[in-house]
Amino acid sequence: MSSSICHMLISLLLFVFLQHTLAIKQSYIVYLGSHSFGSNPSLLDSESVTNSHYDLLGSYLGSTKKAEEAIFYSYNKYINGFAAILEEDEATKIAKDPNVVSMFLNKRYELHTTRSWNFLGLETGSGFANDSAWKKSLGEDIIIGNLDTGVWPESKSFSDEGYGPIPKKWKGICQVAKGNPDKFYCNRKLIGAKYFYKGYQAEPGVANVTFNSARDLNGHGTHTLSTAGGNFVAGANVLGFGNGTASGGSPKARVAAYKVCWEGCSEADILAGFEAAIGDGVDVLSVSLGGDFAVEFFSSGLSIGSFHAIANNITVVTSGGNSGPHKAPVVNVEPWTITVAASTIDRDFANYVILGNNKTYKGASLSELNLPPNKFYPLILGADAMFDDKTYLIDNAMRCKEGSLDPKKVKGKILVCLRGVTARVDKGVQASRVGAVGMILDNSDQKYEVIADPHVLPATHVADKYGNLIGNYIMETKSPVASITKVETQLDIKNTPMMASFSSRGPNPLDRSILKPDITAPGVL
Repeated sequence: MSSSICHMLISLLLFVFLQHTLAIKQSYIVYLGSHSFGSNPSLLDSESVTNSHYDLLGSYLGSTKKAEEAIFYSYNKYINGFAAILEEDEATKIAKDPNVVSMFLNKRYELHTTRSWNFLGLETGSGFANDSAWKKSLGEDIIIGNLDTGVWPESKSFSDEGYGPIPKKWKGICQVAKGNPDKFYCNRKLIGAKYFYKGYQAEPGVANVTFNSARDLNGHGTHTLSTAGGNFVAGANVLGFGNGTASGGSPKARVAAYKVCWEGCSEADILAGFEAAIGDGVDVLSVSLGGDFAVEFFSSGLSIGSFHAIANNITVVTSGGNSGPHKAPVVNVEPWTITVAASTIDRDFANYVILGNNKTYKGASLSELNLPPNKFYPLILGADAMFDDKTYLIDNAMRCKEGSLDPKKVKGKILVCLRGVTARVDKGVQASRVGAVGMILDNSDQKYEVIADPHVLPATHVADKYGNLIGNYIMETKSPVASITKVETQLDIKNTPMMASFSSRGPNPLDRSILKPDITAPGVL
């Protein structure tokens, strides 16, 4: 009996030892408020702040050496705080320190992804409107910083042709890896770039970042920065549609890219980006990213960073999110930021479905491929195109999911697919793979607008009410047929602007006395 008890005690001690040894470490942000020195900290000021961070954390970890090993960001110039890798029990103790304003996990944020200025009245077909804000300076020598995925410096939107010297107030750099293997260069338009990855690298399971560059790898940062401050680019279009001159809202502004997003955007990196931008001398910060839901003020890197940016006379513009049309999902609701929702403009990329009964229904598309004019093809619903021995896949077939459609039933026909579950463009890919000559995408939900997508086959996206009528025609007709017309650009569309269905809405979930989003701006192609 005593032997059994002994074994149990040994097992218990081993379990406790292993639990302590294998305690999960995570990265945290510790916010300590503001600094006592002014807006131009010296190197000595910054060093003293970092040392105070080591002292504070060291008092909980047992030594300043352990604190130095744990801290991977010391925010020591305009923001007072640090980011460190800690065990949960360590974090719990530190959070109770009277010097700590707030403390939270280093979470990952996600990105919020030509005629707009004409629609807003800034320009006309022959030049600038008489009352255009652009008549003043086009944002000349204003410096716009962008916290995002970086930038593609070769983009024509960042050409510096015709630009004078870089403003003297600029204190930033063009950060490149040793030897500049990526061939990343700034100029008099794109005057600076930096990248931040320590927060991303501190996440569990993330390998070391090997691509040390501010270069944009997915296009989002280039898109958002050019939208804010891109230069005039003549002959811009989307797959041949919407030809015109593209530009940002402040086309003569200088711009700087702060790469804080890799696979998602670490809050610790976001906060580091804010501090760098404040020190570099930007006038405006564009931040098109956010969390899944609004968090309490001063409990996120974006909230803290934007607060200190505003305190240093920098205007911060954030996105409200792309989680609409559900009630109150708006994020980035701090009262000191300008939170922007997306709205439509007065342009459509339209084509039409013509049925065999001569009924015509408008849709949207950016497909470059066309069916022969006035040629009709058999119509089939996705639900009718499923494999006979896989009736359990009817829901998948209705939405044209991979592996649910029988090529023998679809070949040579126009396939009708329901929106939802899979990406809109992927439905066209699946339709093409099983031999469809075209696709009609039924919106299936009145809450969402139809979208012009670059499909891989002749296709159109129709409103749910039209989808129902097309479905009824198919079910009531012995040999239903249809044609899809060529895409055309239509201007002066009525009932615009309207809030885009995907755009996050209010009311403000944290404080309903603060209206959010603040404004809408063109955000639909």
